[in-house]
Amino acid sequence: MVTKFEQLNAMAEKNNGYLFTSEVVEAGISKTYLSKYLKENQFEKAAHGIYYSEDTWLDELYVIQVSNPVVIFDRETALYLHNLTDREYSKIHVAVPKKYNTFRLKERGFVIHSYEEELYHMGIVKKESNFGNMLIIYDRERCICNMVAERGDVEVQTFQTAMKEYMSSTDKKLGVLLEYAEKLGLRDEIMKYVEVML
Repeated sequence: MVTKFEQLNAMAEKNNGYLFTSEVVEAGISKTYLSKYLKENQFEKAAHGIYYSEDTWLDELYVIQVSNPVVIFDRETALYLHNLTDREYSKIHVAVPKKYNTFRLKERGFVIHSYEEELYHMGIVKKESNFGNMLIIYDRERCICNMVAERGDVEVQTFQTAMKEYMSSTDKKLGVLLEYAEKLGLRDEIMKYVEVML
């Protein structure tokens, strides 16, 4: 029979060095036992109910995602994850549904983008973080549209690099880009870039 200790080791291994209180409790292991295990194995607290082992690099974006499953990484944060810019984001950009309470996210200094339900769900993909954890972000085409929509808030170098990287890539999906642009009311704007850069 598998011991609780072995169960927790297996969970941490499956989760890339992370343990989640909710998952542990769901597996029938008490919080008291979890607390003892965390102490004995030098786990650190990443956020409420999220712990990581001492030999695991803290993956900030993954912790944000697990703590706030409704969050989708957007703008500069997503551009960086897609390798469309070589500059790491200075602020974390997240998308949420229009009626979502953003108080706690704002408190943490995130840049919030709220969308109506249909637009919020448009272009969602899973992408691996630099630490090997799965994140929910917008696809490259949605990122380009969002960047064009708020061009005045995007650094010139980031904008130019992302646009150049996307337009010169072999796996761009111009049909999808134009479909998103249409839904976001950006078709003419996006067409200018497509015509100039192709």
